[in-house]
Amino acid sequence: MPRLLSPRALASSRLSLEATVLPGRRARASPRARVAVARASSLTIARPDDWHLHVRDASKLADVVPFTSKTFKRALVMPNLTPPVRTASEAEKYRELIAKAAPASDGFEPHMTLYLTDNTTVEQVEEAHACGFVRGYKLYPAGATTNSEFGVTDVANVAKATKRMAELGLTLQVHGEVTHASVDVFDREARFIQDVLMPLLDRSPDLRVVMEHITTRDAAEFVAAAGPNVAASVTPQHVLFNRNALFKGGLRPHFYCLPILKREEHREAVLAAATSGSGKFFLGTDSAPHPKGAKEAACGCAGIFSAHAALPLYAMAFESVDALDKLEAFASHNGADFYRVPRNTETVTLEKKAWKVPDEYKFGDTTVVPFYAGEEIPWSVV
Repeated sequence: MPRLLSPRALASSRLSLEATVLPGRRARASPRARVAVARASSLTIARPDDWHLHVRDASKLADVVPFTSKTFKRALVMPNLTPPVRTASEAEKYRELIAKAAPASDGFEPHMTLYLTDNTTVEQVEEAHACGFVRGYKLYPAGATTNSEFGVTDVANVAKATKRMAELGLTLQVHGEVTHASVDVFDREARFIQDVLMPLLDRSPDLRVVMEHITTRDAAEFVAAAGPNVAASVTPQHVLFNRNALFKGGLRPHFYCLPILKREEHREAVLAAATSGSGKFFLGTDSAPHPKGAKEAACGCAGIFSAHAALPLYAMAFESVDALDKLEAFASHNGADFYRVPRNTETVTLEKKAWKVPDEYKFGDTTVVPFYAGEEIPWSVV
C-alpha cells in the first residue's frame, strides 16, 4: 500500500494559503500552543459529526453504521440508493433503518439528504423542509458517480426547486464534476465550478451550497472566496494521498473514488484549506463501502470505505502539518455551525496508540476492504 508521506516531508511542502487560497483566514494558535498539541499523546475534542456518509441499503447498512455511530454524533447520509431517496417519506423510512442499526447507547442522529432530479417539484422541497430531518438536496450530475443515472441533466431543469430551497434555507450538496466525455477526468471539478456552479450562484445568490469532497486548489480557492452561504466538505483520502496512490506497484482499486485523487499540488491545497481554521471547511468522510468483488473487478466501483478509522485518519493528516490544534473546529464545530445545529457537548478522545487495520470487514453477505487495510494507523479513538 502507498505510504503516507512523512510528517517532515509534508510539513516542508505545506502551502501558505493566507494570501492565495484563504483570504480572511482566522488567526492561528501560537507556535508554542501548536507544538504542545503536536507532542501530546492524547487529544480530547467535542464529539464530531460526519457531514457526508454512505451506508448503502438495508441488507448491508447494519454492518457499517456502527463504525460511524460509535465516534460521530451526527452523520449526513447520502441518497444515491437504487432506487434513489427522493422524497421526505422515503427519507424517513431510510432514516429509521439507519437509526435501528446504531447501538442505542451511541446516541447517534442520522440526518438526511434527498436526491435532486430533473423532476423534483417545489411541493417536494417544501415537504422536505417541513419534516425537520432533511438538511438538503444532493445534486448529482447524471453519470458522475455511483447510482447517479437519475441525476440532473441540466441545472436549468431544477431552477424552481433550487429557488424554493434558497427561500427555505435548505442546502444544496453538490457532487462537483461535469461528465462530458470531452473533459479530462482530472479537470472535471474545475470545469464544474466554471460551467455550472458559478452560473447557478449568479442566479440564486442566497442558495446555501456545500461543495462535497473537494479535491483541487480550484475548489479550495473558490469556496474560500465565496460568500458565507458556500462551504465544502473534505475527505480523509484527499488530504492523505495524491493520484500516484492509484498506480503504485500496479492498479490499486481500493484507492479509486470519485472525484478521483488529484496531483500533489491539489492534495496540499485541500489539506491547507482543511487545516486553515476557516469555518468554510469541515469533515465529510464520503465513506462509501462496496463489496470486495465489486472493487476488484474489470470495471470496479468508485468509493473508499473509511468509517472504521475516520477520525484517526484526519488526525494523521492534521498532525503531518502540525495542525492538531485545528482538528476540533474542522471535525466538530464548522459543519454544525454551517448546518445551523447545536455544537455537540459530548467529547471523544484520540490517543497516540497504533493499531493494525483488518484486511476486510463483514458487509452483508460479502466483505468490504477498508482504507489502510493491513496497515498501522498511529491514532486510536478511546
